[in-house]
Amino acid sequence: MRVNFTLNGNRVEVDVEPNEILLDTLRLRLGVKSVKRGCERGECGVCTVLVNGKPAVSCLLLTVQIDGSEIITVEGLYSDDLFRELVEEFSKNFAVQCGYCTPAMLLTTYAFLNKAIRKLLKPTKEDVIKAIEGNLCRCGTYPRVIRAVMEVLERRISDCG
Repeated sequence: MRVNFTLNGNRVEVDVEPNEILLDTLRLRLGVKSVKRGCERGECGVCTVLVNGKPAVSCLLLTVQIDGSEIITVEGLYSDDLFRELVEEFSKNFAVQCGYCTPAMLLTTYAFLNKAIRKLLKPTKEDVIKAIEGNLCRCGTYPRVIRAVMEVLERRISDCG
């Protein structure tokens, strides 16, 4: 089946099997290596991508389901100011250890921050915890991730209001 979608700002047209998952299409057909293979049951979140701006686990999505959608991986955000600021805070707060969950954690927290900043929300630490609950970090860097996200939030929200 032929599927069309936007991947990191570029139109993509690809022939896939009807039962092919998005994770395989991205990694094997399109060479996107930031999307990791984990549990393949939607429980660990390491295969998270943004589908139309919202985090989604690519191991549970058939590629045919995303026809016409916009898919973003970390490769598509390198020039985004908010993303770069988030990456810098992850680094400053030592929120990365092995790095396996990092791309998905960055995408999830980026989507959370983007929504909060756009709506001028003032999320709490508990809101950040809820936002990242679908991402399993085997190294246990959650407190550092939360701190990094809160620092970006505090800076961005105070700049807006």
